[in-house]
Amino acid sequence: MSGRSPSGELRFQVLGPLRVWRAGTELNLGQTQQRVVLAVLLLHAGTALGRDRLVDAVWGEAVPARATNLLQRHVSGLRRVLEPERSPRSPSCLITWTEAGYLLTPGSCFLDLHAFDLAVERAHAARTAGDTAATREALAGALGLWHGRLCEGLTSPSIDAERDRLGERRLSVLEERMELDLLLGDHFDLVGEVRRLTTEHPLREGLHGLLMLALHRGGRRGEALAAYQRARRLLRDELGIEPGRPLQRLHARILDADPDLDAQPGTGPVPGPGLYGRPGTEPPSDGALRPSARRPAAPRPADEGPGPVVPAQLPHPVAGFVGRADALARLDALVPMGGTAGDGGRTGERGGAVVITAIGGTAGVGKTTLAVHWAHRVRDRFPDGQLYVNLRGFDPSGCAMKPGEAIRGFLDALGVPSQRIPVDPQQQIGLYRSLLANRRMLLVLDNAYDADQVRPLLPGSPDCFSVITSRNRLTGLVVTEGAHPVPLDLMSTGEARQVLGRGIGPDRLSAEPDALRDIISSCARLPLALAIVAARAATRPQFPLAALAKELHDVGGALGLLDGGDEATNVRRVFSWSYQRLTGPAARLFRLLGLHPGPDIGTRAVTGLAGLAPAEARTLLAELTDSHLLSERAPDRYSLHDLLRAYAAELAAQADPPADRRAAVRRTLDHYLHSAYRASLLLNPYRDDPLTPEAPLTPVESEHFADHHAALTWFTTEHFVLLAVQQLAVSSRLDTHAWQLAWALTPYFDRRGHWHDWAAVHERGLAAARREASIRGRAVGHGSLGPAYLRLGRHEEVAPHLTLALDLYKALGDPVGQAHAHRTLAWLSDQQGRYEEGLAHARSALALFETAGHRTGRARALNALGWFCLRLGRYEEGIGHCERALRLQEATGDRFDQADTLDSLALAHHRLGHVGQAVDCYRRAIELYRETGDRYNEADTLSALGDVHHSAGDAGSATAAWRRAAALLEELGHSEAARVRSKLDAAGSGGPDGPRPGP
Repeated sequence: MSGRSPSGELRFQVLGPLRVWRAGTELNLGQTQQRVVLAVLLLHAGTALGRDRLVDAVWGEAVPARATNLLQRHVSGLRRVLEPERSPRSPSCLITWTEAGYLLTPGSCFLDLHAFDLAVERAHAARTAGDTAATREALAGALGLWHGRLCEGLTSPSIDAERDRLGERRLSVLEERMELDLLLGDHFDLVGEVRRLTTEHPLREGLHGLLMLALHRGGRRGEALAAYQRARRLLRDELGIEPGRPLQRLHARILDADPDLDAQPGTGPVPGPGLYGRPGTEPPSDGALRPSARRPAAPRPADEGPGPVVPAQLPHPVAGFVGRADALARLDALVPMGGTAGDGGRTGERGGAVVITAIGGTAGVGKTTLAVHWAHRVRDRFPDGQLYVNLRGFDPSGCAMKPGEAIRGFLDALGVPSQRIPVDPQQQIGLYRSLLANRRMLLVLDNAYDADQVRPLLPGSPDCFSVITSRNRLTGLVVTEGAHPVPLDLMSTGEARQVLGRGIGPDRLSAEPDALRDIISSCARLPLALAIVAARAATRPQFPLAALAKELHDVGGALGLLDGGDEATNVRRVFSWSYQRLTGPAARLFRLLGLHPGPDIGTRAVTGLAGLAPAEARTLLAELTDSHLLSERAPDRYSLHDLLRAYAAELAAQADPPADRRAAVRRTLDHYLHSAYRASLLLNPYRDDPLTPEAPLTPVESEHFADHHAALTWFTTEHFVLLAVQQLAVSSRLDTHAWQLAWALTPYFDRRGHWHDWAAVHERGLAAARREASIRGRAVGHGSLGPAYLRLGRHEEVAPHLTLALDLYKALGDPVGQAHAHRTLAWLSDQQGRYEEGLAHARSALALFETAGHRTGRARALNALGWFCLRLGRYEEGIGHCERALRLQEATGDRFDQADTLDSLALAHHRLGHVGQAVDCYRRAIELYRETGDRYNEADTLSALGDVHHSAGDAGSATAAWRRAAALLEELGHSEAARVRSKLDAAGSGGPDGPRPGP
């Protein structure tokens, strides 16, 4: 490869010796190991490689000491060679670090491997169009890019594996080109080439067949037959087998002088691979591109912690699923049962793109049932797991799930620590897609509202498969994303008979055909209605079908949400008929469940909603699930189909007095508020703003938690329910519940990084507090929005809220609330570099905490006071404040805040030149941050520890600390990672001064 690039861009060659040119000038790529790193990155261009995976790809089992250091040094060296004028952190940099690992993005640069793939695709397109000459030309062009073995002279586990794979693919392309040579009459020049290849690959029967055919068409029939005998002896001697049937058939046709073997040059359609009849190589009937070799799925991204989580979120399938053969066949065609998940995404008409299946249909038509049933059938094709989410697009409460909520749930399911999850929603989407890259995963996105709700959830990996259900057609996904629509209509009469037969039995069906037809007609062939009728009939075997049909017919009325405009979509009669067979207490519970706003509900919450004892609640829940009016999606978690919930809510409005409905809502809110309050105190027992929740009007059963972990688990399970419950409090004008519930949710949102939810609940809570003219509620709202906005980087909005909070807490005579606001204002001042102002706020907070006798608050304020003294260069004074804070924190057992204070003390000792004390304090702080899971502060403290080691001349310890800090920050997607990486780059450059200690 040579010549000048017209734009001066880089040109990469891997199909032969590894070479790189810039504007026609070949670059010196450095030592062999650095060339291996570049080769591996080029062979995985466009795919992020985590450090562990890249180390394995480069060294395999022979990993040298300090491999990560060597890897970073090689990457830095490559950056200097390939893009000497660009910053390593430039977003346009060729080699970048992402949350998933190192990523080489060629962009507009020439890479011969990509050019080879494109040429093969052009050849297959030309073959489909019937253009023989263009097909042959494109294949020859692809083969002309090869200048020897892949990355000749370099070796590594990854290169060796790719060399074998791509060598096999090149040989397949070469065979295809030679078949076209034969078709075009070039058999004379071809004989020598094929004979050489049969010597190099003696066990490849296809090559022997091509040699026989070339000899035969060149008038050398005897040599063709002799070539067969040589191939036969070779296979028998080496493998003990006879030639395959295609080679035997070709031999027989040559013996018989078959005239069809003498094809006229350029005649007939362009063949697919297998001109002489090799098995398994016939062109696909749809003309789709099917590469002869597929790149195997790469290992899942590595992490420094436990191995990747393999989620299995699919709900239980419906027992005895029947029908839907056409829809299942369409789905099966997208992921061939004999292939791999990746093949399903690559072999269709959208080769290489994400395959999306949109299952659309009217309400109750069985979209979710079909999707879940099929997903279970093919889940073995997706060894990296299955994700499921109900997007609540048509939830009667109107609270459709936001894409960000679903993304966050998926990140949790994938085992991403909360500290690693970026604040910015777009960065969360990027992290989610990076985690799914090169993984074979199945996603079921259930009950979507529209395409905009779905698009952020679609993975970028061609090895993933997404199934989407919706009542809408999702035409936008079909047009812009190439989705494969699978519309789902009402069941056929035959399928309806199967559904009913599952519960009624074939004998009863055949005995009363007229009644059967009436039942199917009354159920409108709607699967949900049919299932309810079948269950009802199964529990009443003594009822003749005629009686059931008449009872169905006699139930009148129309459920507005289920009325599609004609009789075929009216299923209220079925719901009503089933509902009327419930016992009185079960019917009441069913109605009240229609008032619950969340996607599901636990047993203890049911007791609050209905005012029942736990044992009675379980009995009634069992009756509802047996009647198919309620589903137990998971142990002790119940949900209503959205249509049934709408029906239940309508019944409640008709049957239950407003006072009873309001009392049920109040009990529900009391249950969740008091449960959240208990859980919040376990997450943060040292809150600066203690609050007593609204007392329940009637006793309710709240949740009990054994420890911190149980509280966190409950919050995670009830996350979306709690958001919906707070919205219910606002809409029900139970304003005290609204702002107190926001207060109780704050520690969970803070711990798990749900900053947007933190802000949202307090924005709603503040509006509710204003409506009820609650000074306390307004103070809590303003005081909580300050730190929430600070976390989100909305600095300009912080001070106005905290100023109002100060005024309100003064009016209440609450020194702790005022102190809390001053501490947050001090935090804001620190981030804005206003240290004197921050010092003043810290002093105010300390005085207020001392007035209130608040020991943990006093310790935090002392640490803040010491911190700002350090910022202002008053180190001895700062140490005194921090040591007082540390003694208080040790006395109260506040380990989390001890880490903050130790970090402050370490900085002071470093500034004073007390290296040993600084190192000791930093190490103790790091241990505590690690214990409490605070990865950002762990990274920030590691960076500072590296500064101390560097200033003391301990380059090895400094580099180790900075490297660990950079890795943590990069995992978190934090911008500070670039600053730490610059220290590492400076240290690696051997400059006289290296990086300067940070503040």
